[in-house]
Amino acid sequence: MDLKQVVAEELEAARRRSLELLDPLSEEVQMRQHSRLMSPLVWDLAHIGNFEELWLLREVAGLPPTSPKFDDMYNAFEHPRWKRPELPLLKPREARAYLADVRGRALDVLERIELDPSDRLLGGGFVYTMVVQHEHQHDETMLSTLQLMSGDPLRPPRPPAPEGSAVQSPEVSVQGGPFVMGTDSDPLAYDNERPAHVVDLPPFRIDATPVCNADYAQFIAAGGYDDQRWWHPEGWAWRRDKDIRHPAFWSEGTGSWSVRRFGRHLDLDPREPVQHVSWYEADAYARWAGKRLPTEAEWEKAASWEPSGRKRRYPWGDSAPTAALANLGERHYGPAPVGAYAPGASPWGCRQMVGDVWEWTSSDFRPYPGFRSFPYEEYSEAFFGPDYKVLRGGSWATHPSAIRTTFRNWDYPVRRQIFAGFRCARDA
Repeated sequence: MDLKQVVAEELEAARRRSLELLDPLSEEVQMRQHSRLMSPLVWDLAHIGNFEELWLLREVAGLPPTSPKFDDMYNAFEHPRWKRPELPLLKPREARAYLADVRGRALDVLERIELDPSDRLLGGGFVYTMVVQHEHQHDETMLSTLQLMSGDPLRPPRPPAPEGSAVQSPEVSVQGGPFVMGTDSDPLAYDNERPAHVVDLPPFRIDATPVCNADYAQFIAAGGYDDQRWWHPEGWAWRRDKDIRHPAFWSEGTGSWSVRRFGRHLDLDPREPVQHVSWYEADAYARWAGKRLPTEAEWEKAASWEPSGRKRRYPWGDSAPTAALANLGERHYGPAPVGAYAPGASPWGCRQMVGDVWEWTSSDFRPYPGFRSFPYEEYSEAFFGPDYKVLRGGSWATHPSAIRTTFRNWDYPVRRQIFAGFRCARDA
């Protein structure tokens, strides 16, 4: 199969996923803002089309804009999420028509252009894979919005995730020394994953699996949310101001916990990785446990670096993710029990480092030495600094084409609507 055919099929697969997420919902539900943290679902949908138009029609082919007002209305930097319902947004049917028009013209352009290897934007189909990843990332964002919605069940049940199995030790040791962080060679990598550079780390220990619900419930039972000793000062102020006492979507019954997931109330599975916790909660738990959150360098080394000195694209190697290796692509609408996916373990024995839950690290989102924005400053550069913490590894809702061991996500330390958990580390 030639590259153009691969690109076209990936574009179509991403679009099917976007539309299937929204097809069961009424137009009114798609137009409504369900949380000030999130956009109306129809904004995300039309934004996907506008991003595709900007890059695959105007940047690649030099075509004129469909409508100049779209560039303003669907510009994430011009309008914060909580203000977007006030905009004259395209209605769902109009948004779908816009997407279909852009896609048809984009495929026509793809047929006639050359994917010139010497062109940084077109070489290897980079601009097309960027658009595909962008759409899948917004699909995960829309899943976060769906999770925040109340009412009737919003997603049909999916088969349960595979069972976990015992790990040899709750922690693994990672040897000290230099490793290569980031990448220069991955054709899908974003600018913030580049350039590859050597980082020399002291030896450390890191959890073999993400922290599970049962262990996190012990932190709650021990009064962790009421003990200021464990909390970052800003986190303590946030916890008190918002009266945070447990992860988002948890409810306490008589001696047990339940969780709301896409409108269904389920018994909390003690074996699953905890999710919907903020960085502040993850940091407090780690302190309570006598540990800390890993730096993103430690996380990446534990996930990707072989003791022999070879870098892996995924924890298990360079082969693409499969259902036997990682929980990705919303196969189960939730994380698998800790200890699952033994064949997907990292060189050091860490499981579930890709998929299941995004994992908070202790690191601020900052550029690597020698960083250069490409192909636009707003993707990464606008967010660098101490306000954002880095997450790694993807979640059960992340598409396999939009994750790798070098991929860097980031968010405010108070965010809990994302499918985020964590694992702990400590000095050796």
